[in-house]
Amino acid sequence: MERVFASGVAARLRGQWDRDEGLGQNHKALKFLGQDFEPLQAECLRNHCLFQDEAFPPQASSLGFKELGPRSPKIQGVGWMRPTEICSNPQFIVDGATRTDVCQGALGDCWLLAAIASLTLNEDLLHRVVPHGQSFDRDYAGIFHFQIWQFGEWVDVVIDDRLPMKDGKLLFVHSAEGAEFWSALLEKAYAKLNGCYEALSGGSTSEGFEDFTGGVIEMYELKKAPPDLYSIMGRAVERGSLLGCSIDITSMFDMEAVTFKKLVKGHAYSITGVDEVMYKGNATKLVRIRNPWGEMEWTGPWSDDSREWGCVDQAVRARLYNRSEDGEFWMSFSEFLREFNRLEICNLTADALQSAQVKKWSSALYQGEWRRGSTAGGCRNYPATFWINPQFKVELQHPDTEGQPDCSFVVALMQKDRRRKRREGKDMETIGFAVYEARALATLSLKRGGVHLKRDFFLKHGSRARSELFINLREVSSRLRLPAGEYIVVPSTFEPQKEADFVMRVFSEKPADYQELDDDITAELPDESLLDESQIDDSFKNLFKQLAGEGMEINTGKLLTILNRVTSKHKDLKTKGFSKESCRSMVNLMDTTGSGTLGLAEFHVLWEKIKRYLAVFRQFDLDKSGTMNSYEMRMALQSAGFKLTNHLFQLIILRYAEPENLNVDFDSFLTCLIRLETMFKTFKTMDTDTDGVVSFSFFQWISLTMFA
Repeated sequence: MERVFASGVAARLRGQWDRDEGLGQNHKALKFLGQDFEPLQAECLRNHCLFQDEAFPPQASSLGFKELGPRSPKIQGVGWMRPTEICSNPQFIVDGATRTDVCQGALGDCWLLAAIASLTLNEDLLHRVVPHGQSFDRDYAGIFHFQIWQFGEWVDVVIDDRLPMKDGKLLFVHSAEGAEFWSALLEKAYAKLNGCYEALSGGSTSEGFEDFTGGVIEMYELKKAPPDLYSIMGRAVERGSLLGCSIDITSMFDMEAVTFKKLVKGHAYSITGVDEVMYKGNATKLVRIRNPWGEMEWTGPWSDDSREWGCVDQAVRARLYNRSEDGEFWMSFSEFLREFNRLEICNLTADALQSAQVKKWSSALYQGEWRRGSTAGGCRNYPATFWINPQFKVELQHPDTEGQPDCSFVVALMQKDRRRKRREGKDMETIGFAVYEARALATLSLKRGGVHLKRDFFLKHGSRARSELFINLREVSSRLRLPAGEYIVVPSTFEPQKEADFVMRVFSEKPADYQELDDDITAELPDESLLDESQIDDSFKNLFKQLAGEGMEINTGKLLTILNRVTSKHKDLKTKGFSKESCRSMVNLMDTTGSGTLGLAEFHVLWEKIKRYLAVFRQFDLDKSGTMNSYEMRMALQSAGFKLTNHLFQLIILRYAEPENLNVDFDSFLTCLIRLETMFKTFKTMDTDTDGVVSFSFFQWISLTMFA
């Protein structure tokens, strides 16, 4: 089964069904751009040709858009060659993947290479990303594939093996071996996934860690390190977690500046081991660190040439000591805390851990979005709109330690696809989250199945916890400790009306219940029935005769004239005029006989609806602008009896609001509500056993949707 990345309502529904069936897990990865490795490889072998990937061709657009753009001198003289053209005996992996296979080239993606280097320390993790059986010998067809985690789903990325070269050397990542190409090909797959190589420039090691494992990141500022940090690092290494560290820069002049003892500022290092040795009678904690450049090593205590190694037991020295310029070195834990500023640990999800590792996270993942006018409410500084953000409930039931009240959990909020959008001039939004306790008033409604909390709740209750910062990083995460109970997590951008897709993950050390809060889809509508003509008062009959003419029927054209004439008399309503399409829709929705026209009784029902919805419109046009902004629209819908999910409300705004200001004119408002009401009533009529499910034949489906 495969699914091409697509958009649209149908694609979203199909995608959710696929996820429910397990598509997107590591063993059942999505096919990026619909490219399926095995059939493509088989076709090339059958035709005795090498694969050429037209989705990521060997041209300037695949390199970049600015620093590596078509006019950049940096790409002058760049050619693309296959490994079989570069050397006589290319190898995919030689004697297993090792950290020295990953050396940096001309691209500023040390963050990514540090993650790749750490990946080589865990063979099981490596082969989740680099599938077995690929080589330049057996079944070679110039095609390779890699699996990369992207925002909650594993994606299988197919590439050809044409790599960018300049001056006879690989332009980007390469191995110290020279004839080994798995790391260069993995970098190319990651570049393809993000649009081009330049999109990989600059980043945090945590991003690479997560995309190669699906894990969750914890960040530590080393100047404020917890007292048990060395123990945390040791347990993380034992569990196969990936660790990275870096030194902050204070200005752009610091970028990749080298310290007195040969550490590089603003550069991503990977931590490859921790150990403890006896040195002059004292236990000394050590940390092993690797520079992905493959050179430039620490020259302080415990470095390759330091005298400290001469005072260590010979067997310990044989196990740990490595004197070569390979980019890897030891330093003491105390020096590590002094020299480095930041530590990142990528904790692995249950599916990535071996069964023998009993300590596993309980986790939940939510796909969400912030959309102008519907779900992009901004942070708590904007109380009028904050409540419209997506909301998620976490129920913590089991404290970490018996007899203690607190439960530990990590909230990780990640914005999606921002690297791909760099080419369009878009960068990361500023994001964060707040956590609220579900107190007595809200808890009663929450237990009924989840209700999206409204503005009043947030005006009356302060947050119990929040992300440390609102920041323009791909992911914001925090480890929190709160007493057992129910909590509401509200992710948001800092300012309202900022659009982005996001993934929110919640990890707890003990089992917990998770639920997205959203309103049930309901409509509490007044009872209506077609009145007998004798029950309709004479004044309305006379009006109808004047409007309908001799045929005593109102068709689309007549309804258009009537509605535009009536609304033009109401100066407090803004309208561009009812369209013929909207009037045709109203006639079709209200027509009970299939004649395409409205008789007296049908028009009477429509007229009463118009009067009722006009009153609602005026009541919730709070700023008296003559239009509904999206927040007024949401309250108006609720007052009219409609409760809708965030997604449905988002679709309404997209369909009926003006794109430039997201305001809804009266004509669009009326059309929307009449359509909503009719569709609710149509479904209720067809749901004869009231189980909330209706089956359609294709003829019934097309009849309903084409003429509604």
